Amino acid sequence: MSIKKGREEGKGKQKTENKKQKTTYAVKTNGTTINPKAFERLNISIADQQQVIGGYRLPLSKENAEKIAKFSNVTEVKAIYSGIVESDPSIFPYSKTLKWNLNNVGPIWIPSKGSTIKIDTSNICFYDRIIDVYENNDLRIEGDKIFINNVLVDCYTFKMNYYWMMGDNRHNSADSRYWGFVPEDHIVGKPKFIWLSIDKEAKGFKKIRFARMFSKVR
Repeated sequence: MSIKKGREEGKGKQKTENKKQKTTYAVKTNGTTINPKAFERLNISIADQQQVIGGYRLPLSKENAEKIAKFSNVTEVKAIYSGIVESDPSIFPYSKTLKWNLNNVGPIWIPSKGSTIKIDTSNICFYDRIIDVYENNDLRIEGDKIFINNVLVDCYTFKMNYYWMMGDNRHNSADSRYWGFVPEDHIVGKPKFIWLSIDKEAKGFKKIRFARMFSKVR
């Protein structure tokens, strides 16, 4: 996934992979089940332990995938990705011609305040909500012509900074792959640390995950 930011002098930077981010993996076994204690040690909740024919489907970090691959009864651990030619109509900007899906998005240019971009019917699907809703203009498209506030235009200058939000659980995150760009005036704060972490499947004091409490959010 390649993400470009307009506010970095137009050069763009590719976001590096977070070691904690998760991807759904197909885990095949020799026909036996994985010890529940092993899942517990890896902090894989019961709700995430989806058993399928031949093994499991699990949301795993790369680190946990490598650990599970070493289990004596595991024969294969493979990340599940959508093909690059598969189109998902629920993925922003909801265009079948782009053939974007959960795993294949981009490159994306992220608008910044004061930046100007050429617009036409091939790329207006990325910016129509920004122009019409977030920046309070009257956007109208007639054939191959674009009108903003009843004026025929071929470019647009953005009034705000925008952000592309990504969850760290690739296959179980409602993020900008579904919403699109997030305007700066929609952001109300920034997480600093985890003050309380609860294991919903444990009981008593075991419900409190003390190791995660007061750890920094990265």
